[in-house]
Amino acid sequence: MVNFTVDQIRGLMDKVANIRNMSVIAHVDHGKSTLTDSLVAKAGIISSAKAGETRFTDTRQDEQDRCITIKSTAISMYFELDADQMEDIPEKKHGNGFLINLIDSPGHVDFSSE
Repeated sequence: MVNFTVDQIRGLMDKVANIRNMSVIAHVDHGKSTLTDSLVAKAGIISSAKAGETRFTDTRQDEQDRCITIKSTAISMYFELDADQMEDIPEKKHGNGFLINLIDSPGHVDFSSE
């Protein structure tokens, strides 16, 4: 079950200190989509048991068939941290909810279609 609502995401868009933009970049077959699936599962969007198999951000049929990422795909997720985790973030922040904008990128050098 998804661990956030659209209202939570929208509310964080105005709290710039609580937004993190990330991209997963590595060579072909080094686990970018598997890592992305794990983060998506932690956000409750897919089952933890399916993380690594789902290839959630590989949305094109040819990506699913070939098991490679061909085009970059972005996803936004909401995470809440507990008090212990918040102590590890020295930067200014507003509350314990964070908006994570994540891009799963291809592992090849041909970005001409991007």
